[in-house]
Amino acid sequence: MNRDIKACPVTAKHIKVALVGQPNVGKSMLINSISNANLHVGNFTGVTVEKSEVLFDYKDYHFTVVDLPGTYALNDYTIEERVTSDYLLTQDYDLIINVVDSTNLQKNLQLTAELMSIGKKMILALNMSDEADKEGTLIDDKYMSELLGFGCVKVSAVTKKGIAELIEAIVKEYENEAMEYKLIFSEAVEEEITVIVDYLAKHKYEDQNSYRNIAINLLKNTKHTYAKLHDDPIWTELQPILIDASKHIELHHDSSDIKEAFASEYASFNRGVVTEVLKQDLKLSEKTMTDKIDSVLIHQVFGIPIFLFFMWALFQLTFEIGSIPMEWIDALFSWLGSTIGATIANDDVRSLVVDGIISGVGAVVLFVPNIAILFIGIALLESTGYMSRVAFLLDGFFHKFGLHGQSFIPLVTGFGCSIPAYMSARILKNDRDRLLTLFIIGFMSCGARLPVYVLFAGAFFSESMAGNVLFAIYITGAMLGLFAAKVLKLTAFKGMDEPFVMEMPKYRLPSLKLIWHTVVTKTLMYLKKAGTFIAAASILIWFLSNYPHNQELEESYALKIEKAVDEEERRVIENSLAEANMEQSYLGRIGKFSEPIFAPLGFDWKMSVALQTGLAAKEVVVSTLGVLYALGDDVNEESSSLKEIISKNIPFPSAVAFIVVVMIYLPCLAASVVFTREAGGIKYFFYLLAFTSIAAYSLAFIAYNVTSMLYN
Repeated sequence: MNRDIKACPVTAKHIKVALVGQPNVGKSMLINSISNANLHVGNFTGVTVEKSEVLFDYKDYHFTVVDLPGTYALNDYTIEERVTSDYLLTQDYDLIINVVDSTNLQKNLQLTAELMSIGKKMILALNMSDEADKEGTLIDDKYMSELLGFGCVKVSAVTKKGIAELIEAIVKEYENEAMEYKLIFSEAVEEEITVIVDYLAKHKYEDQNSYRNIAINLLKNTKHTYAKLHDDPIWTELQPILIDASKHIELHHDSSDIKEAFASEYASFNRGVVTEVLKQDLKLSEKTMTDKIDSVLIHQVFGIPIFLFFMWALFQLTFEIGSIPMEWIDALFSWLGSTIGATIANDDVRSLVVDGIISGVGAVVLFVPNIAILFIGIALLESTGYMSRVAFLLDGFFHKFGLHGQSFIPLVTGFGCSIPAYMSARILKNDRDRLLTLFIIGFMSCGARLPVYVLFAGAFFSESMAGNVLFAIYITGAMLGLFAAKVLKLTAFKGMDEPFVMEMPKYRLPSLKLIWHTVVTKTLMYLKKAGTFIAAASILIWFLSNYPHNQELEESYALKIEKAVDEEERRVIENSLAEANMEQSYLGRIGKFSEPIFAPLGFDWKMSVALQTGLAAKEVVVSTLGVLYALGDDVNEESSSLKEIISKNIPFPSAVAFIVVVMIYLPCLAASVVFTREAGGIKYFFYLLAFTSIAAYSLAFIAYNVTSMLYN
């Protein structure tokens, strides 16, 4: 070390460093450990707080290290905190050295997390590493550097171990280009950060700090950032966005203090870091209650079975309890269709309104109870802090398939609805990991696929088995998604895995207010889809299935209906007419044209058409099957007649192949639009279309042939 500290050339680069840390972390001793250093002592301007500067030369660099007063956070409660905060936010310097106590890592990282949003280059000096070793605290500094996105170096001011490595790391960081550090927050905060970032980008706001860091500082009420933006014209529109964002974050944390909410966010982030990089000799430490709970819930052997049991129970509740109000909703829409239909004289208009719009929208609303229960279950698991731990538990397992543990959150959300799942993938900051996760979300069966699964499970299995069959379908889809992720990782998304810190919040009782907000927001999003995309798709399907009219066919069947001897015969003839009309409609022609394509999967033209209408919305598949199999479109997945006719007309191997296609192929139109936006362009939609179509067809072909061999 001594031989490198010497007088350097006149052309030496000057590196000005701010030395920051909490009180009693050994900053002053660390400065004294740098031999041949020249110590200058004075006061900061306008205050009596002592200011220490160290000047020294190293190789071709001239260093000035400013030792800032110890502070627990970037607040202005004390003079010391105000001096440190003001210097870091307003003065000119090149780099921050954040000194932390290795024996109390989680507490010290609270300041580190705040420093990461300032927008300056940074090095983490893990001081007192010798004491940490004696206490059995082992820190993986290399992996920690990967997690945080900047250098982390073990040092000891007492033994002078690691001092040379620290200065080398400073030089390396100084020469590197500035980068966005990997500071990750909860989904609620990340959602609001994205809104603000998009707004700043839209208005092309200019600042040295990144849009993300500006957004973070605005959300946590950093006065310096507010002062810079307050006089800008965009402030008028930005202020209401910040007010709404604060309310959302405070609700998520069940707190009326945004600073308290961010303190909780930083603490969760820090727990995630410590969990991944620190190993403690259990003989030298005592377990907390959280540790005891974690030892069971995220146990290496029993953790995943426990999680699968929770998910199985959630699906059982979703299907059992959700089926109760479905009859009431179905009766309501039937009454609504009859009442409104009676007031419309024109047959075509009545059919459009009743059979197209009301039936189409009703098919979606019918499943609101199931969706709401699923969202309640997921929100409960998230708000207690369990979901984040499952993400950590599955991280190693997911990495085998090319996914990151954080991918777990959007994937689980995908079981409810793909739209919020695609949006929640924003928590993955690495583009490759985020895109890979986006491509796999569709394999998680959303609530829209539920009607199809219920229909086919009821047609081929007993009621007592239906719940288990449904759970098996969901798990199979998830496993197929993992294998698909592995294939994509080895082909389209090659590259090294990039580690991320997973949020590790404290265990807490669920907030009913937060759960209510989450469920209502996501359910309304689901209903919005019913009133827009589903309604439009239903009108389109109605038109394609009703036109063109064949006058001769209708006249010939009219005579048969008149001669019918009873109501049963009349109904059979009317259904035959509907089937004949359907075959000659635009929809029937499309089905007949595409039938040879799907024939290797055991599908007839009716099943082919149902799959194609499902591109608009998966819920439409059931009503389309009802129309095509001559039952009329006033059917749902609980219709015993539809179940019976499907079990009679569709072979079991074909049904299995059909479920496989529904499980994998392109999500609904609304979700596809959101996917395209989140992925970053229309080209990704076509990639998704090609990938899901090839995967669905190939796996359905295998499923059909294997089931045929076993079934026969």
